Amino acid sequence: MIHSGKIMPAKRSNPETMRQAVKLRKLPTPAEKPLWAYLRGDKLIGVSFRRQQAIGNIIPDFVSIKRKLIIELDGSQHLDQAEFDAERSRYFESLGYKGVRFWNWDAMKDLNGVIRVMELALNHK
Repeated sequence: MIHSGKIMPAKRSNPETMRQAVKLRKLPTPAEKPLWAYLRGDKLIGVSFRRQQAIGNIIPDFVSIKRKLIIELDGSQHLDQAEFDAERSRYFESLGYKGVRFWNWDAMKDLNGVIRVMELALNHK
């Protein structure tokens, strides 16, 4: 839950967060499309990922629930919200997740590099 710009812990997703996740799944960004095309169907070393899956009241771009790995793709708006992103990362870490962030450009222009970094993250878990 986000309150006054702060992320508040929530054990379960609320109905509004779930509705927002469904909306986001229906409207993937240009950066999400090529990465999701690769991740769907457990193509990344057999690991299952979900796209826009609510965790508490936050919706990361991609998550492997079993492997506790979150992948975030960041656009230019993230240049101005570093503290907020750090707080999100701390929240996920408090739940046992490891997070990896990439710029949108990376997913669109260097998908193989993004995949290599994700493989390394999964192999170090």
